[in-house]
Amino acid sequence: MTSLKSLLAACGLSALIGLAATPSLAGSTTYPLTLENCGAQVTFQKAPERAIGLGQNSAEILLLLGLQDKMAGTAFWPSKVLPQLAEANAKVKLLTVEMPTFESMLAENPDFVAVALPSLVGPNSKIAKREDFDKVGVATYLSPSTCLSTKDVKDQYGSRAVLWNMDLLYKEIDELSQIFDVADRGQALIADFKARETKLRSSVSKDGKNLSYVFWFSSPSPSADAYLGGKNSASGFIADLLGGHNAISAEAEWPTLGWEGIIASNPDVIVVASLDRNRWELDKPEAKINFLNTDPAVSQIPAVKNKAIVIMDGQAMNPTVRTVYGAEQVAGQLKALGLLQ
Repeated sequence: MTSLKSLLAACGLSALIGLAATPSLAGSTTYPLTLENCGAQVTFQKAPERAIGLGQNSAEILLLLGLQDKMAGTAFWPSKVLPQLAEANAKVKLLTVEMPTFESMLAENPDFVAVALPSLVGPNSKIAKREDFDKVGVATYLSPSTCLSTKDVKDQYGSRAVLWNMDLLYKEIDELSQIFDVADRGQALIADFKARETKLRSSVSKDGKNLSYVFWFSSPSPSADAYLGGKNSASGFIADLLGGHNAISAEAEWPTLGWEGIIASNPDVIVVASLDRNRWELDKPEAKINFLNTDPAVSQIPAVKNKAIVIMDGQAMNPTVRTVYGAEQVAGQLKALGLLQ
């Protein structure tokens, strides 16, 4: 299979090239700037000078916008930074790859926190609630892609009734670029992602089979229920982008399912996540593939017997800047296997 690192390096480079080559497209921000963000009104009197990227996607968007000199720190990284952002990221303090404490964040004297997930600042956060940051005068911005209802599910990630699409990511990039008064960079980045999305969708033949996919993020153990990409999640978007569909019908963003249920879904393709966090043995794609090929029952899934297993960056299963990169990874491997036209 194609090297994950080489795929990421190749597919991410043009974003930075696009940033450098695209002329100014948008005007300056007028302050005070007030935005509606996930049910909260957030007002900025000026562009932040000491931002923290809390969560990988938030940090990588700020870096893609060239804001490393305006960042006081980052935290919560399931995977390594995109290769093309490594140099810029090295200039920013890493607080921790796991969840930081509220105190450790305040010690950096931040004036803004860009947050990737509600679990990091929501009602059940182990760090702090959004209101706690408000009390100390630190503005927060939560990724619009992750503002989900928890009414019908028991976990903090919520459920999604409508298929996620890149418009929510574009909104996030646009609003963050306005906050930092770099709207021209935001528009250039959005244009780059739109071009990638259009190119990939048009590269897939409409005459090919409507493949069904299971996206396996990880599992605490082989016998435990697996964390999967939900029907309408970023994983579902990737399946749709490639002319297929998600074999998992649950609207939960991250449903857990036993292997009996996964076998019953009978996917054409199994996408296994590659994660750098190393929390569980099955974070590793090699461990996942070994399990798929050796478990007596799971190894009989037609997708396994047909070797229709591909590796994708696990962060791409979240609604992030990496999602379209992940789709490109999957498409490349499936075309090499002759499963995608």
